[in-house]
Amino acid sequence: MLNILFVSSDPFPPQRLDVKVLFGEKIPLYGHHIDWLLQSEDACDHSYKTSWANGTAWVGARKSGDSILSSFTSHLYGLLNDFKLFRFARHRRYDLIIVKDKFLSAVLAVLACKLWGGAVAYWLSWPFHEEYLAKSKLPDTSYPLLFKARGHTFWFLLYKIIMPGCDHIFVQSEQMKRDVENQGISSAKLTPVPMGVDASDIQDQEHNGQRELIPQFEKCFLYLGIITRLRRLDFLVRVLALVRKEVAGVKFYLVGAGEPPEDEEDIRTEIKRLGLDDAVVMTGHLPREMALQYAKEVDVCVSPFAPVPLLNSTSPTKLIEYLALGKAVVANDHPEQREVLKESGAGICVGWDEQEFADAIIRLLSDSVLNKKMSERGAPYVRAHRTYDAIAKFVESELLEVVKKNRQGPARDAS
Repeated sequence: MLNILFVSSDPFPPQRLDVKVLFGEKIPLYGHHIDWLLQSEDACDHSYKTSWANGTAWVGARKSGDSILSSFTSHLYGLLNDFKLFRFARHRRYDLIIVKDKFLSAVLAVLACKLWGGAVAYWLSWPFHEEYLAKSKLPDTSYPLLFKARGHTFWFLLYKIIMPGCDHIFVQSEQMKRDVENQGISSAKLTPVPMGVDASDIQDQEHNGQRELIPQFEKCFLYLGIITRLRRLDFLVRVLALVRKEVAGVKFYLVGAGEPPEDEEDIRTEIKRLGLDDAVVMTGHLPREMALQYAKEVDVCVSPFAPVPLLNSTSPTKLIEYLALGKAVVANDHPEQREVLKESGAGICVGWDEQEFADAIIRLLSDSVLNKKMSERGAPYVRAHRTYDAIAKFVESELLEVVKKNRQGPARDAS
């Protein structure tokens, strides 16, 4: 049995499936114990300790408010909470410390394990340093110099201190692995772990019942996810305009909200410019069950990822969720999406081109036989390859190997 300390940027209680389900539910089934260093999602004046999953969570305080001072104070509270890992490492309470998507705290973990021994792994789910640098170049970004400074600082910490100092690194995709290798990190230290779904979310058949949220005979397609300018989702509004030329009355459901809210402005502007106010339904943020209900009821789901380096290394959760729900998908040529659709046969992969995207949607809206055939392929593929039951078995074997190598005392890769 392993004793693991999990330190993450995810707020408490965590909601992302790769934390909540993979480490909160599945890995403990193999007999491993996991404790947590997390920060409160809600405003909280004091840190506290509580039970969560099969372990203990030390939850850091959080300052209320959206000001720069409040944000800085909350970051400071989170960092102070993570300093507990020094005490834990000194007393060798854990076989392994995993740090997910935190930079300063990962430096602390590397230092603590160098001082007192023990294994440390880093989990990179998103290229945050690249996102900050990309945001610094947007024309209307507030504080571009701050984003630029954060991007360069996090790049340095990640590739010059954290990754060289860690025993192992988990990344989100094969493309992210290649990107990290290109920064000089040894391939032997890298393991891709793509996003998955909880097995309970899988439906073997397409949605056949009465619609609850969408008019019964309406032709429609859907995008599910956060809205950011970096994703360039106004692309889908122009796709809709092309689809409506062939499919009268088609509706586009955009399920999600802007993060930040002003990132919805490009989409709203494009809707107004093209006169599509009556053809687009923007639901805003919804509880997960309701968001997935919308996805179950539409005819086609879409997964566009703008062809930019920042997004190429992602592992799109929405694509796997669509397939698990038994939906036919249209996605553009993105490293992981291309591979998943090729292996599953559950959708159509096209270029980042408005007409190609529109033609694929029109084809699936018009050909019910093809739509049904593709819809039926998704769930079996997800069950075989992308449930957290299957992913947990693989990750658990990797964690055991990391700890085994650390106990044997090999020299760490300094690449």
